[in-house]
Amino acid sequence: MNHLTLSLLAFTGGVFLAVQGGLNAQLGVLLKNPLLASLVAFFCSATFAFCFVLLSVKHLPDVQEIKSVPYYLWFSGGLFSVLGISLYYYTIPRLGVSSMISLGLCGQVIFSVIAGHFAWFGLPQEPLGIKRLIGILILISGIIIINKN
Repeated sequence: MNHLTLSLLAFTGGVFLAVQGGLNAQLGVLLKNPLLASLVAFFCSATFAFCFVLLSVKHLPDVQEIKSVPYYLWFSGGLFSVLGISLYYYTIPRLGVSSMISLGLCGQVIFSVIAGHFAWFGLPQEPLGIKRLIGILILISGIIIINKN
């Protein structure tokens, strides 16, 4: 897949996350509990993921492949996901969707630049250079402008 297609897919994923954040924040307000909204969202996500797996996966991992996965990878992504998504659902009704998404994106970008620089999580190293540093400063400036009343 070429870079443009991958970039469009990433952009679309960001749009989908903003839409689901807005919708599920409304659900959290109506249910009066962002964690309950997260539970509903994750249950539905699991149901959709199960259906997509049934339709698309041609090979399931064997016992040896399953045993080779470090134990913490079975739960840590889910833990951070529920915490992050619940914080989205809690803060969107209080800050607004554009403020929450811009601040959340800022946190993601800053952390990902640090994680990439140190090659955390077994991912390729992406050294922090002047261009990335300038990009972070421009991003923070944009966040300030977006959130300025």
